[in-house]
Amino acid sequence: MTLTESAPPKAERWTAQWKELYAEVVTTGLCTGCAGCVVTCPHDVIGYEHSEGKYLPFHLEEELGLDNCIHGEKGCTTCTRACPRFRAWEPAADMHLFGRVREPEEMGGIWRALYLTRASDDMVHKIGQDGGLVSAMLIWLMEHDYIEAAMVSGVEPDDAWKAKPVLARNTAEVLATAGSRYTYCANPLALRDAKEQGLSRLALVGMGCQTSSPPTMWDRKAGKVSKPFLFNIGLLCSKTFDDAIFPELFEAKYGLKKADMVKMNIKGVFQIWMKDGSFHEIDLKECHKWTREGCKNCPDFSAEHADVSTGGIGEDNDWTLTIVRTELGEEVINRMIADGSIIARPAQDDKEAMRLLRLLSIVSRRRWPEFADRAPSVGVPPPKKKADAPAPAPAAP
Repeated sequence: MTLTESAPPKAERWTAQWKELYAEVVTTGLCTGCAGCVVTCPHDVIGYEHSEGKYLPFHLEEELGLDNCIHGEKGCTTCTRACPRFRAWEPAADMHLFGRVREPEEMGGIWRALYLTRASDDMVHKIGQDGGLVSAMLIWLMEHDYIEAAMVSGVEPDDAWKAKPVLARNTAEVLATAGSRYTYCANPLALRDAKEQGLSRLALVGMGCQTSSPPTMWDRKAGKVSKPFLFNIGLLCSKTFDDAIFPELFEAKYGLKKADMVKMNIKGVFQIWMKDGSFHEIDLKECHKWTREGCKNCPDFSAEHADVSTGGIGEDNDWTLTIVRTELGEEVINRMIADGSIIARPAQDDKEAMRLLRLLSIVSRRRWPEFADRAPSVGVPPPKKKADAPAPAPAAP
């Protein structure tokens, strides 16, 4: 065998740029609006409108039309390397993080350990969502010098339920942004503020559509733009809703004014707590009409490419299902358990949480369209056929 014959094949050169991203993702319904392409563009030519009905990237330069990029024609490929929905994104992120792709039965992605956790600090637990794990973890990561700040979801000064990307740099700012809002927020956009402030060691908190972006760009060798993402916390997510759900459903039908809401959660139903102490539950089927467009094809319920994925599914609002996925995530969780920052018990204690993790992961993967790369659909069982309705009984004589 000659040297030429024994040499491994050369990797195909990555040439895809904005032109391909626009044609294959932005205009086909695959784009989730994560803003990964926006914040990593080295030429600042990709814009983003963070408002209802938008949440999509767009090209700012008109030299070659909005569907092409002069920098891409010259060889820039950063946007497609950073996109967590472009071509074979799931295998790329899997290989970088785990050294293998998920097995067909691993509907919730690859993990090392499963826990139910809660913050041991009473204030963090009370202010945070469910068990308060995310807030406790961000505070711990800052105190132990893993990160300088975190890209999270905050709110507008005049609207406690209008989400916006913010940078949390200390305990007070972490607690000020605690809780879930269920409308969309492109948290990676906070990277811009971090750059302006000279901060380069960051955590990203986001849904799977956002937390898949860093490992995808690492595998695709996006370069220095990927370096600030040091820790990824993923949020379990079936979907987010347009802001219009507040006036058009919650207020119009149930008289629940946005300004009077103090907390919300989803536990099979949409739960809302009001300032007057009242508690309300709304059937999720009523909310489907307001599902955000960018969520309708998303296959990732379990934030499968985070260091640690978390969510309040299961029987108890006071505990957070915690999926430890990477070696770094395991190191942090083990240290937090050891020093008493969090309380943990086996996730298998909550059989409902385990059932829902698999079920909701399957439901989300079934959304992935046939025309896209097939990896997210591998192993997904087909929906069960509904039993035929029984024939009507014969009429009495």
